[in-house]
Amino acid sequence: MTKKIVAVNAGPRKGWNTDTLIDEAIRGAESSGAVVEKYHLFRLEKYTGCISCFGCKKEKSKGHCMCNDGLTPVLEAIRRSDGLIIGSPNYLGNLTASFRALYERLVFQYLTYSNEAPCCNERPIPILLIMTSNAGEGNYSELLKKYQQMMTRFVGPTETFVSGDTQQIADYSKTDWPWFFNAEAKYERRKTVFPVHCRKVFEMGAAMGKND
Repeated sequence: MTKKIVAVNAGPRKGWNTDTLIDEAIRGAESSGAVVEKYHLFRLEKYTGCISCFGCKKEKSKGHCMCNDGLTPVLEAIRRSDGLIIGSPNYLGNLTASFRALYERLVFQYLTYSNEAPCCNERPIPILLIMTSNAGEGNYSELLKKYQQMMTRFVGPTETFVSGDTQQIADYSKTDWPWFFNAEAKYERRKTVFPVHCRKVFEMGAAMGKND
């Protein structure tokens, strides 16, 4: 059976670090025979995070986010999928507000407030969570651990990957940033380390796309 995987870019920039890594993971999944549907959160119709309507807690709509907006088709696609690839840049020590909006509504719909069965998700799916940052990879272990634990508990087994110390722009000489960043080191890392990261997420995507 062909696996259907959803990929989500929770960053604003097409063709840059986060988007490139997501596309590599997609290529990996497709190399294993999966079909991938991709969404760009910054290009959707207006949406919000969880609005605490508690519609997902009612028996007739249990486990389904009832807020109808730009995120609704994304949530429904994830519900029907066999895997989720999602990526976000790091903004001010966390993932983007767009990621948080999807994260809140994806996770909260499955939380039941029941000690006997705290999660009503009967169809967990594997997740690959990718984060990019201009800081080094070692700065975010606790942050990603929390997301990994919560998503594993309510959505499905989650793996994480961080690509750090990334090159943010094509030409640092056009800014006054060089005093803060070592531009030459950024360029070199983009040529030597970033391709290694691309291969790694390709392999992770390929593993997700394989038939069990």
